[in-house]
Amino acid sequence: MSKKIKLIVMDVDGTLVNNKKAMTPKTVEALIRAQKAGIQLVLASGRSTTGLGGYAKQLEMENYGGMLISYNGSTVVDFKTGEVLFNEPMSPEEVQAVIAHVKKFDLTIMIDNEATLYVENRDGYMVDYESSSNNYILAQIDDFTKDFPYGSNKVLTSGEPEYLKTIYEDLKSPFEKTLTCMFTAPVYIEYTAQGIDKAKALDFLLTHKGMSREDIIVFGDGHNDISMFEYAQTTVAMGNAVEELKAIATSVTTSNEEDGIADALEIYLK
Repeated sequence: MSKKIKLIVMDVDGTLVNNKKAMTPKTVEALIRAQKAGIQLVLASGRSTTGLGGYAKQLEMENYGGMLISYNGSTVVDFKTGEVLFNEPMSPEEVQAVIAHVKKFDLTIMIDNEATLYVENRDGYMVDYESSSNNYILAQIDDFTKDFPYGSNKVLTSGEPEYLKTIYEDLKSPFEKTLTCMFTAPVYIEYTAQGIDKAKALDFLLTHKGMSREDIIVFGDGHNDISMFEYAQTTVAMGNAVEELKAIATSVTTSNEEDGIADALEIYLK
C-alpha cells in the first residue's frame, strides 16, 4: 500500500453507501484493510453525528483513530472517545431568521438536536426518510417561530428537486454575508453557520492530526463535496457524482452501486 496516503475522507450518502443506504461487503473489506495498514478514516457528511455512528461502527473506526465530520462541517468528533473537537452552530437568532424566510416557500423544515428531529408536519416531504436514516426520535411542534428558541448546527429544508432549483437563489440571497446555504442533495437545501463547509472542518482536522492536504484522498458525489475537492490534492468522484464534481476530480471511479471506493483504493493504495 502507498505510504503517502494517511487519511481516507469519504462522503456517505451516494458515496460510501449504495442506494439502499448500505455499504457493500467489498467496500467494508477494503476500508478495514486500509486501517490495518495504518490509514485512518474520516466520514464527512451532512448527516448528524448520530446518523454516522452505525457506519463508523461497522468499519471498526473506533479501533483505528477514525473521525466524523457531521452537519456539512459544522462539527468534528473523535469517534472512539466521543470528544467534540470542533463545533460551530448557528445562533437562535440565525435559526429564527432562516425559519422566517423559508416559511415563504413551499418547503418542509427539519431541525434536529442529534437525538430528536423536530418538524411541524410529520407527513412533510422526506421527513420519514430523514428520521429513519438518522435514527431520530420524531417530534412534531406547532410552530417553529414560537416553539423553537434554540440554536442548531443546521436547518434542513426539503422540496421537489425542480422546485428547489428555481428558488435556490431566493433562499440563499438574504444570507449571503451571514450564513452558508447549499444543496446537499437534489431534494435538500441546508443552512449552516457562515463559512462552514466540509473543507473548513477537514482543514481543522488535518491541523489537529499534524497532517497536510497532500496526505489524504477524498471521495464524494455531491455539490457539498466541492469544497473538499478544491482543498485536497487527490480526489475521486463517484461514477454517480454530479458533473460539477467530476470536472474538478483527480479521477472518476465506478458508482456507489458498483464498489466505487474499493475499486479506486485498489489503484491508489498499491
